[in-house]
Amino acid sequence: MIDVRRGADRYEGGDPDAGITTAHAFSFGRHYDPDNLRFGPVLACNEERLAPGAGFDEHPHSHTEIVTWVVEGELTHKGSTGESAVVRPGDVQHLAAGSGARHIERNDGAVPLRFVQTWLAPSAAGGEGGEPAYTLVRQIAEGTPYEIPAAGAALHVRRPGAGERVAVPAAERIYLHVVRGDLRLDGEELGPGDAARITGEQGLEIVAGSPGELLIWELP
Repeated sequence: MIDVRRGADRYEGGDPDAGITTAHAFSFGRHYDPDNLRFGPVLACNEERLAPGAGFDEHPHSHTEIVTWVVEGELTHKGSTGESAVVRPGDVQHLAAGSGARHIERNDGAVPLRFVQTWLAPSAAGGEGGEPAYTLVRQIAEGTPYEIPAAGAALHVRRPGAGERVAVPAAERIYLHVVRGDLRLDGEELGPGDAARITGEQGLEIVAGSPGELLIWELP
C-alpha cells in the first residue's frame, strides 16, 4: 500500500508574527486528526522555516527521538545535556530525549533557515527512559543509513541526479519525505513537501525527473 500525502495539505502552524512558519504532516498541537496521529513510530514530520533571529526558546521533550535535517541556512542548537552546535545542510542531528531534556533552537544567521524535523516514539524494546543523549553527524555520506535503535528505525538520505533511480528499502514500513526535486514513485508524481507512507511493498524504485533530495525512513 502506498499512501501519498501532499505538502499542500499539511497543517499550518508556528507563529508567523515571530518569524516561524511550520507545516505539520501529522496531528500536532491544536491540529487534531484522530486518523492521522502517527505512522509506525513516526509521530511528527515538521517542515520548519525560521526568519533570521527567530527561534524556539528553551522547551522540554521526553520519551522521543528527534532527528533534524537542515535544508537551507544554519540551525543553532543548545541543549540541557551541555551540547551547543550549529547544524548545517548535510548534517544529521539526533536528540534522544530519554526521561527528559530541554533545548533551544534558533536561526542566529543572516539568511532564512529551513529544516525538516522528525519525531519518533521509542519501542518497548528500545526503552523510553534513561539519560538523554545528543549526536551530530557532519556531512553524512550518501547511502549511509543513520540508525535509531531505540525506535527500530533508520534514516536514508538520498540525492539522486536527473534520471537516476533509487531503490526503496525493503521494510515493513517506509516513510518517504521529498525535500527537493520532481520524482516518480509507482506512477505517482511527487514534489517538494510531498510524502509517501508505504506498507508491505517490495521492489519499489524512485525515479528522479530532476536533481532531488529525499529522506527515507525505514521503519518496523
